[in-house]
Amino acid sequence: MNISVIIPLKDEAESLPELTSWIKRVMESNAYTFEVILVDDGSRDNSWKVISEIHEQDSRFKGIKFRRNYGKSAALNVAFQEAQGDVVITMDADLQDSPDEIPSLYRKVMHEGYDLVSGWKKKRFDNVLTKNLPSKFYNAVTRKMSGIQLNDFNCGLKAYRLEVIKNIEVYGEMHRYIPVLAKWAGFSKIGEKEVEHRARKYGSSKFGWERFVNGFLDLTTIMFIGKFGKKPMQFFGLLGTFSFMIGFAISLYLLVSKIVDLEFPITNRPAFYVALTIMVIGTQLFLAGFVGEMISRNSPDRNHYNIDSRKGF
Repeated sequence: MNISVIIPLKDEAESLPELTSWIKRVMESNAYTFEVILVDDGSRDNSWKVISEIHEQDSRFKGIKFRRNYGKSAALNVAFQEAQGDVVITMDADLQDSPDEIPSLYRKVMHEGYDLVSGWKKKRFDNVLTKNLPSKFYNAVTRKMSGIQLNDFNCGLKAYRLEVIKNIEVYGEMHRYIPVLAKWAGFSKIGEKEVEHRARKYGSSKFGWERFVNGFLDLTTIMFIGKFGKKPMQFFGLLGTFSFMIGFAISLYLLVSKIVDLEFPITNRPAFYVALTIMVIGTQLFLAGFVGEMISRNSPDRNHYNIDSRKGF
């Protein structure tokens, strides 16, 4: 199979018929073998009914329905497990991503050798104050912290080699940082392609300001796990040892002072209590690193989602 298209969605019943017809037209005009996986992330409208009807008309369009809203990362993670195409393309369901971009994204992965190609919506139709400016700031910080030179990390239109999605795990709000996850998994050939951004035709945006706060917290998590997830002792142990040695040095100074001058009041000096506190903190950090080496950082059922129905699987 050439291409798997993954579309996470919530309350997008109006746009689905037009979107799926457009995708089918593009695929057939390019003679691609394909599947489209539509993940209904707890919609309250008729999205699942529309997905079921689309599947009945064409079995290449498949559906997964969550019993409640888990978020975009959960939807992508479940669909990644099911995808079979040589190239996996993700896009949003609101018609702001153009299916006409699929052939060029496919070529960049299959013929130019990229592991991941991220779309860049250079010209946007979003609100400047509430979306464009915060997005520019967020992308600048992510570039600086990750070392990946992309202009639009959060663009939903991306193409992946199949091996990439099978070797990464997406949870929380990590869908914004899939290029970072791919890099840490060893897939370093990451590219970018300028894509068309279309004005929203139906409904309204499902995202608010809180996504930026959650996004930066998750970026910190990714950067830490990427560097120290497999070796927590190198982080906590180093901090713990450094802290303990500072406290020990202060304590040694106080002890030598007491030996030299028997009238020297050790317990009456603030430095005595500072030294004890620093040594205790250092010991705790060291133990945290030691325990971290012995246990898994992940719960075995962290990515267990309650799926209500499936179509085509």
